[in-house]
Amino acid sequence: MRLTGLLTLACTVALVLGAAPLAARAEVAAADPIDAAMRTCLARSDMSSTAGQVQCMETARIGWKTALDNAWQQLQPELPPVRRKQWDKSQAAWQASRDAEKQLLAAVFATTRGTMYVLAEADMQLQPVRDRALVLRSAVADASAGDPPHTKRLRACAADARCEHAMFDMNRYYRRLQAKMPLHSRATLTRAQKAWTAYLNAATPLVDERGRIDIIGARVATLKRLSETAGNH
Repeated sequence: MRLTGLLTLACTVALVLGAAPLAARAEVAAADPIDAAMRTCLARSDMSSTAGQVQCMETARIGWKTALDNAWQQLQPELPPVRRKQWDKSQAAWQASRDAEKQLLAAVFATTRGTMYVLAEADMQLQPVRDRALVLRSAVADASAGDPPHTKRLRACAADARCEHAMFDMNRYYRRLQAKMPLHSRATLTRAQKAWTAYLNAATPLVDERGRIDIIGARVATLKRLSETAGNH
């Protein structure tokens, strides 16, 4: 199935960039070269097929993965030993969460049919890599500028109304997605959520309460989107 010109471009770019967290979108408001190259690719007439559009997004994902790896290498020498250990734990947990999430995406999108879901899956593979690259770039900039790391102890989530509300929403969409998943795929969802929880716990020492909300909010958006996608034809 082929998609047409400007409609495809508008829909796909909105799909890809519209789901990014506000902080990430603000940081790349001037259009990162990777995003600009993706827009150019999406606009090409010879890339207007579903396969072509997915290829454009996959190329962007690879570009952001390279940016992520570069930022990670730049961050290491800027960190004191204790902080480096925290970042190492966070990065390992993020990667484990991504690996589990790939299996979840495959399981959810296996229940769908239609071109739009092929594009949506490509988008959901791209976005977390892009967002993590931006987080690491920001950490490099802060460390290079000599900004002191976050050290204030966070309140328990139950004592933070925003955090508690976000967790409530997350659990609500988790249950909704679980109910729509085939029985044989529910263990995949459980594993992905456990891996994400481990990432949240590893990342929490590196952020303030607003940063914790951002992490949980991104998860809420992911589970909501997947719960609205599962089983669609």
